[in-house]
Amino acid sequence: MGDTKTNQKIVRRRPPRFELIAGAVCLDFINTLDDRFSSQPTELLKSYIDLARFGEDAGVLAPALADLLERGYGSPAAEKVLASALEMREAMFQVFAAMVNKKPVPPAALFKLNGYVQSAAEHARLVEENGGFEWRFDALPAGFDAPLWPIARSAADLLASRQVAYVRACASKTCQWFFLDTSKNHRRRWCDMTKCGNRAKFQRFYSRKKEAST
Repeated sequence: MGDTKTNQKIVRRRPPRFELIAGAVCLDFINTLDDRFSSQPTELLKSYIDLARFGEDAGVLAPALADLLERGYGSPAAEKVLASALEMREAMFQVFAAMVNKKPVPPAALFKLNGYVQSAAEHARLVEENGGFEWRFDALPAGFDAPLWPIARSAADLLASRQVAYVRACASKTCQWFFLDTSKNHRRRWCDMTKCGNRAKFQRFYSRKKEAST
């Protein structure tokens, strides 16, 4: 089933701010808390503008809507939605982490995520597109929580699909980003071979070279 497109095709107007390498919007969203397991995690959603920009970068928020929403930066309503976004992200992480590690899903996390999924459903509708159907969310004017709707829908679609079995955590101890393993044999270990994969290869090469010299 894969990650469902929830908006019309959006033409990117500027270079993306976020690294979108997970293969699913919801997993890219989880990865916006970088270095999660370190003593000093890096928060990539520092403001509501970052949240709106993520939606645009991920292709689930039209540029015009992103611009409109960004004008609300600093308002109590926008800040409240940002807090909700971080709460939803943590619930998503707990649910997917349990799936990846083959452990029971925390009921509280699933309950919390379901709340956001149900809220998103109130703003979604099916539209006919190119001989088929796709999900669309409320167009302008929309509330500040508009970026959350397609992200929550992405999580619901992935969790309810067979592809959830191929969600992985990067094997790099300093990364552990989530990604969807779409490789032929489903044995991909790294979120990005050009980064974490090559770094691991270098470390193994260096270790072997050091052992050979002793």
